[in-house]
Amino acid sequence: MSGVQCNKCGSTNIDTDSPCGNVVCIACGNVLDESNIVQEVQFIQDSRGASRAVGQLVSFEDGMSYGLGNGFGSGRESRAITIQNARRNIENLASRLQLKPPAVENALNYYKLALSKHLTKGRKNAHVIAACVYMVCRRDGTSRILSFFFSFL
Repeated sequence: MSGVQCNKCGSTNIDTDSPCGNVVCIACGNVLDESNIVQEVQFIQDSRGASRAVGQLVSFEDGMSYGLGNGFGSGRESRAITIQNARRNIENLASRLQLKPPAVENALNYYKLALSKHLTKGRKNAHVIAACVYMVCRRDGTSRILSFFFSFL
């Protein structure tokens, strides 16, 4: 994305994940914008000459919920639950490592980036969380060694 600058670190190395609509700073992991929604409707013509609207999936993460109405499901989106659990686990690890609260938000941003790029698939969640917190420590210059993280898992 040209002309966009991260409001946390000032980097212009910004990535846009079109299917999810996330705009993320590659340098620090800060999520600049989530679930972008285009205000205008665009139409294209198919091979038969019929017009159809162009769009993408919109996330329910920002407080909206849905339910099946028959007792199934919790009424919350799976991704929102995953992020909530990740936040809790990151907060737990950060408190054990005596990290400051901004480290939690930065690690959660790295986790969201990994989640949006499907880098969490097939990996233990504790390992992904440890890696996200470790990246924040490395970026901020906090002296922690990698093996120290796995002693808390």
